[in-house]
Amino acid sequence: MERKRLIPKSRAVFKQNAELDTVKRAKSREGRAMDILMEAQVHWTNMDKFRRDRERNKRYAYGDQWKDIVTVDGKTMTEEQYILEQGNIPLKNNLIRRLLRNMLGAYRMQTKEPLCVARDRDEQQLGETMSAMLQYNGQLNMLQGLYARGMEEFLISGLIAHKKWFGWNSKRDKSDCWTDPVDPSCFFVDNNMKDFRTWDVSFIGEIHDVSFEDLCGQFAHSPGDYARLTDIYRMARDKELVINNYSDFGYTKPRNDSFLFPTDLSKCRVIEVWKLESKPRIRCRDYNTGELYKIDIEDYEELVVRENAERHRQAREVGMPDEDVPEIVPEWFYDSFWYRYYLTPFGDILEEGETPYEHKSHPYVFKMYPFIDGEIHSFVADVIDQQRYTNRLITLYDWIMRASAKGVLLFPEECLPDGTSLEDIAENWARFDGVIAIKAKAGVPLPQQISNNSTNIGITELLNLQLKLFEDISGVNGALQGKQGYSGMSASLYAQQAQNASTSLLDLFETYSEFVIDAAYKDVKNIQQSYDRKKIFNIAGRKAEVVYDPEKIRDVEFDLSIVESNMTPVFRERANELLMELFKAKAINVEQLLESGSFPFADELLQSIRNQQQAVQNGQMPQGLPPELMAQVQQGADMMAVNRAQQLLAA
Repeated sequence: MERKRLIPKSRAVFKQNAELDTVKRAKSREGRAMDILMEAQVHWTNMDKFRRDRERNKRYAYGDQWKDIVTVDGKTMTEEQYILEQGNIPLKNNLIRRLLRNMLGAYRMQTKEPLCVARDRDEQQLGETMSAMLQYNGQLNMLQGLYARGMEEFLISGLIAHKKWFGWNSKRDKSDCWTDPVDPSCFFVDNNMKDFRTWDVSFIGEIHDVSFEDLCGQFAHSPGDYARLTDIYRMARDKELVINNYSDFGYTKPRNDSFLFPTDLSKCRVIEVWKLESKPRIRCRDYNTGELYKIDIEDYEELVVRENAERHRQAREVGMPDEDVPEIVPEWFYDSFWYRYYLTPFGDILEEGETPYEHKSHPYVFKMYPFIDGEIHSFVADVIDQQRYTNRLITLYDWIMRASAKGVLLFPEECLPDGTSLEDIAENWARFDGVIAIKAKAGVPLPQQISNNSTNIGITELLNLQLKLFEDISGVNGALQGKQGYSGMSASLYAQQAQNASTSLLDLFETYSEFVIDAAYKDVKNIQQSYDRKKIFNIAGRKAEVVYDPEKIRDVEFDLSIVESNMTPVFRERANELLMELFKAKAINVEQLLESGSFPFADELLQSIRNQQQAVQNGQMPQGLPPELMAQVQQGADMMAVNRAQQLLAA
């Protein structure tokens, strides 16, 4: 039966579309760069309110809590300036920082990591290999600490973003798959997204401020490229304008409110943009090989028409009928693809091209919370009002105590003796053995001291109320903070309170886990694409080597999940108990026990056993445990463990 063609056999349709695409692409390269640059600036400007809110949340999180702007009598100033002008001291008690530390502690206690599960159960062993590769990549990029700092950023701003890429990293002097944290103040994305999963993103990018040397290392591939970069970034290369860029180390640097120019003029600004573009293309199905692929319209003549003609010519030479020749069948369609640009602030394109990643997407992974109707509301923003009111009550309490009368002496002038001044009276009044002589007169009151108790005016109750509201709003109560329970509280009740507090934070933690899964997915795809040779990896924490074979694992599809890590002490203890039960039941031997278990002396003991086995094979008399190994075992384990080790050797 003749195959049905999805488009007319005539070349007129392809020729027409190719001409239209040529006209579209005829626009100057500089013109396209300026269009992309202006579109990126629009998205950057749309995120200005988010950046200002993030800066405010960060100030409150790290203790700078009196910098909000107020207007008093037509004069604009910070709250700190206003309080100082009133003669008061702007006090604060940073409760948000303690709250963040408790949240980060609860997150680190989870000790979770990504796990790969092959969709085909026959390939599950490959899933275990990929899980090990994710663990190796996590150790390479120090992801445990990176994700902890990412959680802190997620709590402060409500947005977390990482960039996943592979290639040569000059800072680490090796080629591999890398993860870079993205500063939200340098990140921009289109604001038309409504999908909680951010699958409907169409424009995303980042601002880079790099040195001229790093710029040339990435974009200069010839002397001509170097000369071009020198002409564009001449001031940064010569470093003639490195002035007015001083800031204290370890403290907040000035905000960069400019999209085009860096705060540090010795840096080169590069705008990285990834845009979802579309254009007509041809989808080809090759019935000779079974492949399905796509080509550009301008390549239709060479890759489809000429190839089919060549196949018919070869078929006629061997006497094959034309209807039996397996052709390449084309289909016109409108294709969407991710396209990248590296732009200068002056409208130059340093590099461009379609996405090089086999996952066919941009390299960024980002998550926003809660993203209802596209809105971002951070965890810290929910408790700022309680922090502000607490600071006001503390400052008010301090002002009232300083302004109240404390031991003021009322001394009538009629009682002042001759030759005595009020300074003398004040000095004698302050002495513990002082004596003050007075002239008592009828109808004149005696000197008296006035003091005012201004402590019990309800401020303490208001402070306690705010602290309670702080815990109720955040969901981090005393049990999760590690506070001691009341006298007589049962352990089960205390554990239940901690569990209830964790439940209130579960949505936040699970949302962040979704971000980790998305990041692990791109790590898997990058590993499958970039690791093109068979490699053997020694991963810290694993007994055996991991062999990565790209021919077996390259096209395997994995499902990803977040599971409890096997690096926790509780997990290792339970695994050791299970192994000991199997050993006692003689289901495994001593070598299998030591290879699979997590004993502090397992490697040395296993090597000693193998040495003894080799000695027996050579006809020698085996010896007991070496003295140094026995000392190590006694140091790292109790006597029960020592006796058990001796029993293993005797067996």
